[in-house]
Amino acid sequence: MAGRALVLGGGGVTGIAWELGMLAGLADRGVDLRDADLVIGTSAGSVVGALITSGTGLEELYNRQLVPPEPDRPVRIGIATIVRWGLAAACSRGSERMGARVGKMALASVTVPEAERRGVIEALLRGRTWPQGTFLVTAVDAESGEFAAFGKSSQVGGTEVTLVDAVAASCSVPGVWPPTTIGGRRWIDGGVRSVANADLAAGYERVVVLAPIARGFRLVTGAAAQLAALRKRTRVALVTPDAAARRAIGRNLLDVARRAAAARAGRVQAGSVTAEVARVWSD
Repeated sequence: MAGRALVLGGGGVTGIAWELGMLAGLADRGVDLRDADLVIGTSAGSVVGALITSGTGLEELYNRQLVPPEPDRPVRIGIATIVRWGLAAACSRGSERMGARVGKMALASVTVPEAERRGVIEALLRGRTWPQGTFLVTAVDAESGEFAAFGKSSQVGGTEVTLVDAVAASCSVPGVWPPTTIGGRRWIDGGVRSVANADLAAGYERVVVLAPIARGFRLVTGAAAQLAALRKRTRVALVTPDAAARRAIGRNLLDVARRAAAARAGRVQAGSVTAEVARVWSD
């Protein structure tokens, strides 16, 4: 299959900011990744994909990341949650089995009400619907562990999957946010299967991956591992945060106080990766 694919990986609130900064910085230098024939979004990347395919300018999207956040209760992925993820991975054979184990934990976790969380995503997307181009949003069934890539024609149990539904599901971090209900089924973060799900770009001639989190963990496949398989037939570029960006992002990927710093770091870092990305995307 000819064409270019943009893969946007997961990475929390700061990952959204870093990716938008990177996209704006690359566009500053003449490399506009919004020209992609396919956009794949996982977790934070699903938010970024929904925003950049909406027609809103990159500068506006970038500037929104610089606005000081409203005072709110800090959110983080706790040690207990990380341990439970690790146990689910250690005790599982196969990606679906692990997804079901993590999903069981997510379903049993006490979080904010699902309607409240969906409202946050709806406000973030500002009424956007599926774009005309091909945009895929990843998620995992919380009960079966089945992986799904939702698009504008997707249905679950006869129910149309709206863009808000898909993004909310992909951002349903287990143990932090509630699973998202679509068509009578509960869905969790697409990052449970892979940090970027770059293998969905198989068949495209040129692939650029922006991955705030590059490494996987046991059955959660990393971006580099998936791209190794694609490199045989595809021109690929993997961009991950450099040292300065990692410092700006910090350890808590859900820390809104670091959003502006992460966005600025992404835009600055773009200068050092433009040539590599351009060779894949434009040459």
